[in-house]
Amino acid sequence: MATSEQDPLLLLRNSIALDTPCIPTTTEDASAASSVDLSLATATFLQFPSASVSIPLTTPTRFISSNKPVDLRSIYFAWLKRETAIPEYNASALTLNAELAAEDGAGGEVQNLAFVERLDLITWLEGASEESEYIKPLAGDVSSAAASAQVAAGVKGGLVPVTSVGGRQGKSIDPRLAEIYNGERRMGDRNSVLRGIKPTDFSHVRKLAAPFNTRKTAHAAAANAASTAPLSHNPKAPVRRPDPIILLSPSASSLLRMSNIKSFLESGIYIPPESSTSTSSSSASILHIARLLPSIDTTRPIRFIIVDTPEQFKPEYWSRVVAVFTTGQVWQFKSYKWQTPQELFRHTLGVYLGWRGDQLPDMVKGWGRGVLSAQVDKWSAGAGPASRWRDREVVEGIWKAVEENMRNRGWKRDSGPLVV
Repeated sequence: MATSEQDPLLLLRNSIALDTPCIPTTTEDASAASSVDLSLATATFLQFPSASVSIPLTTPTRFISSNKPVDLRSIYFAWLKRETAIPEYNASALTLNAELAAEDGAGGEVQNLAFVERLDLITWLEGASEESEYIKPLAGDVSSAAASAQVAAGVKGGLVPVTSVGGRQGKSIDPRLAEIYNGERRMGDRNSVLRGIKPTDFSHVRKLAAPFNTRKTAHAAAANAASTAPLSHNPKAPVRRPDPIILLSPSASSLLRMSNIKSFLESGIYIPPESSTSTSSSSASILHIARLLPSIDTTRPIRFIIVDTPEQFKPEYWSRVVAVFTTGQVWQFKSYKWQTPQELFRHTLGVYLGWRGDQLPDMVKGWGRGVLSAQVDKWSAGAGPASRWRDREVVEGIWKAVEENMRNRGWKRDSGPLVV
């Protein structure tokens, strides 16, 4: 794993990008058909046809969970189960561990990744993100960055040997040209250029600066006390803009569920959840859609996360909830941070979707202006998609309300909400 050519995570990511399935095998050489074993319980190697490389499934990767590397078998298992719900994923992991421990099993066990870790891993493998807080950088990247920092600081000369991809040393430099290079002035940063013939004690400067620092600290404290502007929920500067979250109702009577919400919000066409033409699996626990919101970011579409339960939420996730689809049943909010509808819809947008012509429930009316009411035409199995032309208008109205709510809460091009 010293080089990117042999790194299991990069090999798996490249195979996914090239749409080339990996093959679990029982031997390193998978030329014989008898060595191919698609069961992770008995396989010992994972072959990457795109790179003609086989890696042992017990190989530790750069993905860190609970302060230890996760092996390739656990990583590949998490990728295979990316579309399954959390309980099904946990049950499958227990079943696989039992098969691994059996007499004809390969031994070892798969590590059960947490919801946030699995989401971060799948996002990186799909290529939707170029960085991950759980993946360590390659050793070559770290050494190159350290060498560049030493050159910039003047610790080493400005000439860095150039090597080819295979690690072979480049062509040697002419001795006369090397002498000229060695005579050049070496550039440094503001720390390295402050050097002289003897060390100088500047401790007296601290005493002179102490009164100014005291006044500056007192002024900053007074300004913070007088300010009434709400503070961000996260004192650290975000590395990147967080993905906003849309919550659905898990009720069986809801017109929008995990199986048809993606086609509704992306294509602007309503399809019943139980229809065979639904675009998503009803067992999916998480979905992603992208939408361009010009008033927040004019160039990059914003990626939304859609879930129907907050059971895996961290406390800070609630500030990222931008819309809650509801059927008017208050039991939906029992596991929420804000359990009463009036309080919930002061912090986020509520959306109620019903059939056109039906009366809005009195309970939803009593929840105030924080709930957007929308209606679609009743479904007719014999009518074609052309008859659903009014659905697009309803969807655009919902997106307009979501965009306005996000803008009012402080969502910007490179940052999340300022108001919780």
